[in-house]
Amino acid sequence: MARNELRPVIKLRSTAGTGFTYVTRKNRRNDPDRMTLRKYDPVAGRHVEFREER
Repeated sequence: MARNELRPVIKLRSTAGTGFTYVTRKNRRNDPDRMTLRKYDPVAGRHVEFREER
């Protein structure tokens, strides 16, 4: 099955300023706006907000 643009690959960049990123997929129909998740940043050593970058 071919991948389409309904579930694009996105980068989640740390808001702590460490430059650490996670890579994931999201459903554009359910989340049309920029995604924000609270995940662990190993460089900062704590949980911080990760925002979608385009």
